[in-house]
Parts: sequence; C-alpha cells; structure tokens
Amino acid sequence: MEPAASKHLNNNEGTETVANNHRLRRGMYVLPSLFTVGTLICGYYATLTTVQAAQLLAGGAASTLAANSFDSAAIAIGLAILFDGLDGRIARLTNATSNFGREFDSLADVIAFGLAPGLLAYSWGVRPAIDASVAPWTHHLRPVGWIITFAYLICGAARLARFNIESAKPGVDRRYFVGLPIPAAAGVIAAVVHWAKDPLTDWPLALLWLLATLALAFLMVSRVRYSSFKALDLRRRRPYVTIIFIGLIIWAIIFYSEPVLLVMALTYALSGLVHLFPGKARPSPPAHEEAKAQ
Repeated sequence: MEPAASKHLNNNEGTETVANNHRLRRGMYVLPSLFTVGTLICGYYATLTTVQAAQLLAGGAASTLAANSFDSAAIAIGLAILFDGLDGRIARLTNATSNFGREFDSLADVIAFGLAPGLLAYSWGVRPAIDASVAPWTHHLRPVGWIITFAYLICGAARLARFNIESAKPGVDRRYFVGLPIPAAAGVIAAVVHWAKDPLTDWPLALLWLLATLALAFLMVSRVRYSSFKALDLRRRRPYVTIIFIGLIIWAIIFYSEPVLLVMALTYALSGLVHLFPGKARPSPPAHEEAKAQ
C-alpha cells in the first residue's frame, strides 16, 4: 500500500507543479502587457498636454506656460518609447510573446507614436506660426499642416500594419527593420520639441518643420533598412567597459537630455540613409525579411 500511496502523492505533486507553472506562465503574459499599458498612458497624457498647450496659446497665456506643456508632452512620448522597448524585450526574455500582445502593442503605438506626435507637430510647429504671422497667404499653412500631420499618422499606421503582416512570415531577418520604426519617428518629433521648447512662430521654420515631418512619414513606409538591435543579447557576457559606456550615456541623458536625445534621435533616423549613398548601398531585403519585434 505504501508504494501506491507514494505514487499517488507524486502524481498530486506533479499536477500541482504543472498548475503552478501554468499560473506563472499566465502571469508572464500579463507582465509585458503592463508595459504596453504604460505606453498607452504616456500617449494619452501627451495628447492631453498638447491640447492644453494649444489652449494656453489661443487664450493669450504666457508662452512659457505653453512651452512647458509642449515639453511635458515630448517627455511623455519619450517615456512611451522606453515602455515600448521594454515590453518587447521582456516578452522575449520571458518567452511570453503572443498574438494578443502583438496586436495590443500595435494599437498602443498608433496612439502614442502616431496620434500624439502628429498632434504635437501641428500644435507646436504650425499653429503658432499661423497665429503670429500677418502675411495673408499664411492661412494656407493650416490645411497644409493638417494634411502633412495626417500623412504622418496614416503612414505610421500603415507601417505598423505592414510590420504585423511581414513579421508573421518565416525567414525573418531579425537584424533589420524595413522602414523607419514609428517609435523612432515619434522620437525625432519629441526630441526636437524637447530641445527647442518654445513653439515656432516664424513661417519659414514652420515650412521646414512640415517638410521634416513629411520626410519622417515617407521613411516609415519606405524600404530603407534600419538596425533593430535584436541581435544584441543582453544575457551574454560583456566587457566591463560596456557598463561604463552605458552609465555615461544615462548620465548624459539625465543632465543634458535636450542635445543628447536630439542627437540620438536624428542619428538613428538618418542611419538608414547611409545605405543609399554610392559604395554604401546594400540590397534591400525581400518583403518578408523584417525583424520580429517593433
């Protein structure tokens, strides 16, 4: 009787272990989704703060108050980029990737990196120039600004849709993204606003800003390749100099966030264009060769 009882106890322990592992597994799926919720919160906050800044300008409030609100929106977008990077990384490290997480992440990206930056680009770089200019033709900046910032939004949404389709195909090259990732495009807009802070009131600068926004929209739906950094394995041993380098970057961001983040955002956005120059160009990957994470 004792062996049978012992076998019964072992079976119960095995069943309990499987159940505990299942609960742990289910909890692991929640963990990356929490970071996606953080992305959504930051995108929503950035949208509300941008609207608040536009209302302050329209009401004749001090430009400093509006600039601070615009800066807060830019910082929120930057935090959303951090959350977006962490949710994918944690999902892969914990082997907790899922179709739901991928779709949830894409919907959050549309808000945080499509709608919020598009609204910020118009409210910070176009609307103040229209209100400050006395030239009769500058009223055309309004519809042009609407069209270009909407082009940014729709190109970002198309970029995410293409990414979801291509990432489900076999033979994906994890080293590259095809087209500028939408968080990187949003990072450029947020970095410029965070660096300048004061809204644009000169129409030539507003035109230049619209051209830059249009260029970001084009890069998102282009076939230009960008490094995904997915080949970087954080679990491998690294020289201690790596920790020193990372620490210096963090220190520089904390104390000199405006120029450092601007340089980082522009460097990555322009890095894909290096392949277009003679002697630097490399053949574009097939349509299905895109990294499996955004």
